[in-house]
Amino acid sequence: MIFRSLLRWTALPLLAAVSLHATAQTATLRVGFQKSASLLTLQKSSGSLEKKLAPLGVAVKWVEFPAGPQLLEGLNVGAVDVGFVGEAPPIFAQAAGAKFVYIGFDPAAPEAEAIVVPKDSTIKTAADLKGKKVALNKGSNVHYLLVKALERAGLKYSDIQPVFLPPADARAAFERGAVDAWAIWDPFLAAVEKQSGARLLLDGRGVVNNYAYYLAERSYAQQNPKVIQVLFEDSQAQAAWLKANLKAAAAVIAPLQGLEPEVVEKSLTRYQFGVKPLTAAVAAEQQKIADAFLTLGLIPKAIQVADALPSSATVAEAGK
Repeated sequence: MIFRSLLRWTALPLLAAVSLHATAQTATLRVGFQKSASLLTLQKSSGSLEKKLAPLGVAVKWVEFPAGPQLLEGLNVGAVDVGFVGEAPPIFAQAAGAKFVYIGFDPAAPEAEAIVVPKDSTIKTAADLKGKKVALNKGSNVHYLLVKALERAGLKYSDIQPVFLPPADARAAFERGAVDAWAIWDPFLAAVEKQSGARLLLDGRGVVNNYAYYLAERSYAQQNPKVIQVLFEDSQAQAAWLKANLKAAAAVIAPLQGLEPEVVEKSLTRYQFGVKPLTAAVAAEQQKIADAFLTLGLIPKAIQVADALPSSATVAEAGK
């Protein structure tokens, strides 16, 4: 069963003495989430995780953040125990000294992030971004998309003017013409396409993988393996329901995200969902992002992604 193997992979290398059936050491699981993380928003709304953790005597506290970098700041200062973010935030956080471990990942979703321009923009290709202002949330998954898109177009990161703004502020700047382009992820992407007529310049297909990661504070993962197991069991079950009931899921999630159901449904089709244990190949892709950011001077020092894994040997084994 996937979750038994996942639990062995995440917890046992960290604390071999802990039984899989041990009583949870912490009475409340604090989950860091973003409203744009549709699956977690669905889980919060349904109370499914609370029901599954009740027999363990564990409550759930949901802590909302505007984006991944802020969520990881919360994880680092002890405000949350686990969180779900895109590819880039863990790189920036690890370089800043944050103590966490990767405990799982969602499959690649390259269509769920993109660079958009106003519908009447003269920008037609990534090469046309030279000298232009591009809005993005610093340290989010789209940061790497922008870097790689420019590279493929023969441009340097220094050839554009990055404007670092959280999603709400970035959309306002985009719509009033204060920036020339916007690198953004779903469901914000689907919303600006439908509501503002934004034109897709490019998405992640053929450029980046756009994996997403489940992270945990290291000591929490050590002390609460059973809680993490239940979290992933619920995530897998809710993901299966969501994929089989897109319209119904969108109807539930839409009002929570402040979006129209059809916008949410479109965004849901661009994600794969379904947590899995990291493989050696996925860990290697994350290391490539770290190395690219170091070369560009976006992080202050070299990092080894393996240092934030429960066990590099175990990851290699999982990838076989």
